[in-house]
Amino acid sequence: MRMMQLLFALLLCCTSANLLAQTITVIDDLEREVSLPGPAQRIISLAPSLTELLFVAGAGNRIVGVSEFSDYPPQAQGIPVVGRYDLLDMEAIVAFGPDLIVAWQSGNPQAAVQRLIDLGFNVYIAEPRTLQSIALQIENFGQLAGTQTTSNAAAQYFNEQLTTLATRYADATPVSVFYQVWNEPLISVGGNELINDIITLCGGRNIFADQGLAPKIGIEAVLSRNPEAIIASGMDIARPEWLDDWRRWPQLQAVANNHLYFIPPDLVQRHSLRVLSGALQMCAQLEQVRTR
Repeated sequence: MRMMQLLFALLLCCTSANLLAQTITVIDDLEREVSLPGPAQRIISLAPSLTELLFVAGAGNRIVGVSEFSDYPPQAQGIPVVGRYDLLDMEAIVAFGPDLIVAWQSGNPQAAVQRLIDLGFNVYIAEPRTLQSIALQIENFGQLAGTQTTSNAAAQYFNEQLTTLATRYADATPVSVFYQVWNEPLISVGGNELINDIITLCGGRNIFADQGLAPKIGIEAVLSRNPEAIIASGMDIARPEWLDDWRRWPQLQAVANNHLYFIPPDLVQRHSLRVLSGALQMCAQLEQVRTR
């Protein structure tokens, strides 16, 4: 009898140790601990960029619901939509029974995200704003999904590419850049933001780096700061017609030297692996400004 009790105690101890060993804990961008009893099997993504990062991390086949406009990679287009970035379908999310929800701090309604937390769901809150944060998100998602081999390789590749670009343009002649997100109202990008990081990486200088995250500015401010290059994004894969409106001010260096450029917004405005393609395009554009 004594032997049976000892064996049972030993078995219980080993089982508890295995369960603890399987627990996965990461820290999200709000410095919250997110713990799972094992790799996530049913994931909901509440932002297109987060959907892309989950696929890059090797967890794409675990995603059961996404936010609207989660259109890349193509496999994401067949996943059920559970709301927009600013309006979540709470009933649909709950019905899917996710064991992990990945939310966007500044993009998703905070009250709805908190409601999901209060309901007991495991919610990882992301707020990637820099180039370096992209690799960290990939690693965290791989850890939560148990796909570290894929995620760590992707994060390493991303960091290596950034290092290559940073080395290439470290001593490049600075180029002053006005990045235009939209025309009415006129919106640019400030410092501490992804696009500002890309401009800096390519040896550029964001003329509105001293402003907030997405400053609304006036034409006079652009004229006074007189950028050498104007780069626009817009809302589509096509070059926006309003980019050529700047030709009304030929005194601008960018206009006088025909340095009006376009980069598809998904390549520079989403925190995903595709930002490498956007960075390569921007670096090439700024190099044209230097060589001309």
